[in-house]
Amino acid sequence: MPQTPAEIQAVQYRDGTIVLLDQTQLPGVETYVDCTDVDAIVDAVVRLVVRGAPALGAVGGYGVAVAMTQSDREGWSSERLQAEVTRIRDARPTAVNLAWGVDRVSPHMARGIAAVVAEADAIAREDVAANRALAELGADWIMSRIEHRPLRLLTHCNTGALATTGWGTALGIIRTLAGRGVVELVYADETRPLLQGARLTAWELQREGIPYVVQADGAASSTILRGLVDCALIGADRIARNGDTANKIGSVGVALACHAAGIPFVVAAPSSTVDLATLSGDDIQIELRDGREVTTLAGVLTTPPQAQGFNPAFDVTPARYISAIVSEHAVVEPDGSSSVAALTGASS
Repeated sequence: MPQTPAEIQAVQYRDGTIVLLDQTQLPGVETYVDCTDVDAIVDAVVRLVVRGAPALGAVGGYGVAVAMTQSDREGWSSERLQAEVTRIRDARPTAVNLAWGVDRVSPHMARGIAAVVAEADAIAREDVAANRALAELGADWIMSRIEHRPLRLLTHCNTGALATTGWGTALGIIRTLAGRGVVELVYADETRPLLQGARLTAWELQREGIPYVVQADGAASSTILRGLVDCALIGADRIARNGDTANKIGSVGVALACHAAGIPFVVAAPSSTVDLATLSGDDIQIELRDGREVTTLAGVLTTPPQAQGFNPAFDVTPARYISAIVSEHAVVEPDGSSSVAALTGASS
């Protein structure tokens, strides 16, 4: 029997090894990568074998256990072990969850590998529960504000089970709405240059049986302004104290189009993505990836040989263009009347 999206496991841990569903090979091949050392973890994170803020949080936690296992095997000094843990923590600078996962389990290192694994297991369990909770909150908020039925939704990049440890964030809301029988169609942006929408979101929607079309990123604004979309939903890799959010490059263009069209633009992410120490989007480091991802497609050069690619992996959407931010704790409308801290479960 084929897997359902609820059973997709992008991140697993087995006896000192992180087992990752290789998202660079989807949708063509479903294969797994075994990470038994720090080099393999960092490579998998950088190559986007695993991606998505919540999934990276779990990788950060389990990565510390793998580093400790490798340390025991190779006889590292405590200084070397800490340096290797830091390599994992810093492998993708924009996404806060990777560092958050490492930081959460690190205090348990003195108690041994089993204690670190137990805490990483807790991260994974809590993420699934958080995704389910935020999906219900987000679906309720959308249905309370949009009269058009059934809903026509747009999403950018991949925010489903593949990007988490289960269910999904923005795509989890879409799955919940579909379960309520109120989804007509999903516009999945292709998400250049690595096509996470075309390859991954479409793969999940297909398996779920949710009606969808894949569109070029450049079509999104027109689709919205033509009145073909009721609401756009995206995820986030970091949420600043003032409500600015960082997400896959192209997200801010969707937000601007929604603002112009007067339709909701919703950001969905677990509370672990909220970074209250980052005051605004101006303080978020934007990861620059290899320019060859832009100048080639599937390894084939698509530009003049001398062309240099500019490849920011993320952009920042200012809070003023966001209708609602949804976590497992709350829905915040970042208009100055509610604090982003409520997304973490805090009262202010």
